[in-house]
Amino acid sequence: MCEGDVVRRRLPSWLRVKTGKGREGAETRAVLAACGVHTVCQAARCPNLGECFRAGTATFMILGDVCTRDCRFCAVPCGRPALPDPDEPRRVAEAAARLGLEFVVVTSVTRDDLPDGGAAHFAASIQALRARLPQAGIEVLVPDFLGRRASLETVVAACPTVLNHNIETVRRLSTIVRPQADYERSLTLLATAKELAPQLPVKSGLMVGLGERDEEVYETLVDLRAAGCDIVTVGQYLRPSPHQLPVDRYVNPEGFHLYETWARELGFVHAASGPFVRSSYHAAQAAKEALATFGQAP
Repeated sequence: MCEGDVVRRRLPSWLRVKTGKGREGAETRAVLAACGVHTVCQAARCPNLGECFRAGTATFMILGDVCTRDCRFCAVPCGRPALPDPDEPRRVAEAAARLGLEFVVVTSVTRDDLPDGGAAHFAASIQALRARLPQAGIEVLVPDFLGRRASLETVVAACPTVLNHNIETVRRLSTIVRPQADYERSLTLLATAKELAPQLPVKSGLMVGLGERDEEVYETLVDLRAAGCDIVTVGQYLRPSPHQLPVDRYVNPEGFHLYETWARELGFVHAASGPFVRSSYHAAQAAKEALATFGQAP
């Protein structure tokens, strides 16, 4: 969260519980550093970093640490990234093995500079993880690949346990919050993933607190369910630095409970909604519920 926001605007009580935990998890940090891997936990300044690192888990970020897009909510640096490191999938698998992970979440920066958007690198990472940790579940949180169906087919063919792509915000705010993305393109990617692999749990998530109205949150949930999403996450947007969009509102716990109720009523097999919920937060439990729905072992 942005220090300036904390100074200018007192945080509500339900958002103060995790203050000061960011330095914990030294052993996890040491493993990540030794393997030379990036995490979105660190790059995006996630408020759950201390909790997850203490538990010995992290969300890996592949394809480097520089993004080709400049989303208005995200702290990951934007610029001209280097070519993908072919050894990165092996290092991610090694880090996951050293951490003893039973469920691995892999995301990436967006690489619009690559012909396939980095899809082959995702596939290589899944394959490396399968070779090193054959019993582990693998969730991939992918970019939109500029709508390239072939790129999505490459990732789905590698057989992840869960395919995730975040819608991030409501339709009206999409061009403001993520100007280089497209709301309909994200919905199409999710629907295509479900078309390609009907038994593959499909997941998405959005932030609140960016200026949306509750009825727009409901409309987004309807859109996601219609696109074939099985799992949804809703969390509070917290400004990571003064360079990102300011927080418009802090949704109270009752509001998050309402969003989760809506999601359940719409037919999502798993819905997580809360101030500190993030896309990969407690991802293993979400995957377990979704796989059970499809009659698959976790």
